[in-house]
Amino acid sequence: MWFLLILVALLCCAVFFDVRSHRIPNWLVAAGLVCGFSLNSLLSAGLGFISALQGLGLGILLLLPLYLLRAMGAGDVKLMGMVGAFLGPKAIVGVTLLTFIAGGVLALLMALRTGQLKYMLGNVRMVIQGAAMQAALRQKPDIEVPQSAGKLPYAVAIAAGTFLFLVWQRM
Repeated sequence: MWFLLILVALLCCAVFFDVRSHRIPNWLVAAGLVCGFSLNSLLSAGLGFISALQGLGLGILLLLPLYLLRAMGAGDVKLMGMVGAFLGPKAIVGVTLLTFIAGGVLALLMALRTGQLKYMLGNVRMVIQGAAMQAALRQKPDIEVPQSAGKLPYAVAIAAGTFLFLVWQRM
């Protein structure tokens, strides 16, 4: 159980930094990686080094397309990799799905709070119409991300998705 408390503490620190400065420090992610790999490798209840490595890789791989589309920062991708190093490859898929759901809910709440909901929905419509047009013309998909309706500190969504997964897993 204390294994998960370390992960929760690291995620809370990441949320603090991301909300305050829109940055997740590399030293925080590096410390989390050391903890995740060490605990999984050295503890009898750990997943093992290979599973931690697979979780790290899959966590990065699942968010990398959003980074390449400039829809997410590199710190967010590294943070999801850190979560994967703690929880392994099987869990990181569920965490990522719940993170996307939490991110969508947070984005809607933020857009409502800042009065940007109409602008955000227009962006979504533009992306969907563009993708549909390209599919109809059998063109290579080229999703262009429109100008942001606001900057969401995505560590909040990653932490929420991870917490939801951990609670769901314990039920």
